[in-house]
Amino acid sequence: MIDQHCHTSSIRVKRSAAAVFDLMSDGIKQGHWAWGSFQREEVSKGLFVGTSVFDGQQTFVRLNSDVERLTVDYEVGKSEANMQFRNMSRVLPGPVVGLSDEECIVSLITWRLASQDDDSWSQIGTVHEAEMYLIRGLAERGLPNA
Repeated sequence: MIDQHCHTSSIRVKRSAAAVFDLMSDGIKQGHWAWGSFQREEVSKGLFVGTSVFDGQQTFVRLNSDVERLTVDYEVGKSEANMQFRNMSRVLPGPVVGLSDEECIVSLITWRLASQDDDSWSQIGTVHEAEMYLIRGLAERGLPNA
């Protein structure tokens, strides 16, 4: 079934779940792989802003991390005032799916807004699928100065 309400992307990463969760739950590090809010800076405690590689506009992001469940909820918006929950990530430790402790599965999940047209919905799914490869590459080789 093609899901018109939710899109998921997942990839296997040859790093521990803890190391990958560190990448997914750090607002500055996320700015290395999130094309919708690239090259982040922290503008206030827990609030980040980056630039969209698609339209050149600023995108604000707040991360709500749950280290016990290895999940991150991402609130995003074009301004701090209009931020809303849009995406989440989950890191699944390797042993849960029969992999080693030094492997994991990372997933990105997004839900479609009623206001999103088909083109915008297609774009976000395609972008998340491409971001999976960035996440894996960054996690497996390590971020510079991280």
